Formats: sequence, structure tokens, C-alpha cells
Amino acid sequence: MRTLVIDTALGACTAALCEDGRVLGVRSVVMARGHSERLAGFVRDAMDEAGAAFQSVDRIGVTVGPGSFTGLRVGLAFALGLGQALERPVVGISTLQALAWSAPGGPDGPVAAVIDARRGEVYLQTFLDGEPSTEAAAATIETAAEKLQQGGVSWRRVGNGAALVAPEAAYPVTEPDPLALAALTERLEPDVHRARPLYLRAPDATPPTRLPGQARAS
Repeated sequence: MRTLVIDTALGACTAALCEDGRVLGVRSVVMARGHSERLAGFVRDAMDEAGAAFQSVDRIGVTVGPGSFTGLRVGLAFALGLGQALERPVVGISTLQALAWSAPGGPDGPVAAVIDARRGEVYLQTFLDGEPSTEAAAATIETAAEKLQQGGVSWRRVGNGAALVAPEAAYPVTEPDPLALAALTERLEPDVHRARPLYLRAPDATPPTRLPGQARAS
């Protein structure tokens, strides 16, 4: 299966065309912002590098979060628009599961994916042989560390929040690997894993409580 994968959830903008466990073309740059300006060009360049036509894509995969609110919207909007134009299914991939599948040696065994959620919190989910063993949730760094110490399980910790929880046990995996994204895109059913944003915490920005010029409530 030939898959086009897109990731704008965390600290990078990535587009890759993969097939049979190989990356045919890829563009990936670490960036905090600017995904909306760069993503379309990255997808085009990845397809050009592979020498492939867009009609050759069988399925599109995109990370749905948790992650950056703005980045997620950019990736999801582009993937869904391209999927509609090509009449191809779009698979929504949890960023946490993508990180677990990006662990050195693959997703076998116990893996904990941890993303820095800022403000003293992390997003945490544990996996056994690539499948979720707990629900994804936001937790304080202290609570997450305690959870991973329970039960005597030796979790392989990945993600940009792993060093916050246990620096000595963190693996240097901070972004989803394109081949891990491709494997999940092939494995997951589009009808079940829809391309919808996964938010585990309310946005930092909130709508105003009053209109411009409106008097404050007494």
C-alpha cells in the first residue's frame, strides 16, 4: 500500500510518501510555527522526490493530536482536503501512538509516550506491543512519573516529555517517524480512526466574556 503521511502536531512539519516499509520521498523540518505556509510545498516536494503522481496514493494518514492546536488544524485541513480531492480515505493517527511506534526497536513490549503539555503537565499514554494499555490523558509531571513507577513495569519512554518524567529512561525520540506513521496508516481503519482533532486539554486562549464596548458585569 502506498501511503502519504502528514505530521504537524508537535515541533516539526513532515510529509512523506511510503510504500512497503520504505520512504520514497520525504520533507521534514523542525519548526515552531509556519506550518500553513510550508506544508503544501513539503507534500509536493516529497511526491516529486518519489517520482510519483498523487493518484498513486492509496491512503492518507495524519496526526490528530494531542499537540499544537494550530499545527493540528493545519495538518488535518490539508489532509482532509487532499483526501476529498483524490477520493482517498484519510486515517487519523494519535500522536502518542505514533511516538510509541517510533520507539527504537519498534513498538513491541511496554512503551510510554509522553508529550510536554507545558504549564507543568504532560500528555501520557502507555502501550503494550503497540496497542494502548491506558487512555491518553493530561497529567502533572509528578503524577505521570508516579504512574510509570507503579506495577514494576520497565517502560521505554519516548516523546519530548519523556525527559521531564524520567531523564535517565528517556529515548531520543521526540517526533513521529514517517515509517511508523505509514505502518499505522495501513493498519488502522479509516471508518474507526477518523481524522478529527484529539484535544486532552482546553485551549489556552478563550473567547471574550463581553463584546467590545459592552459594560463589565458588576
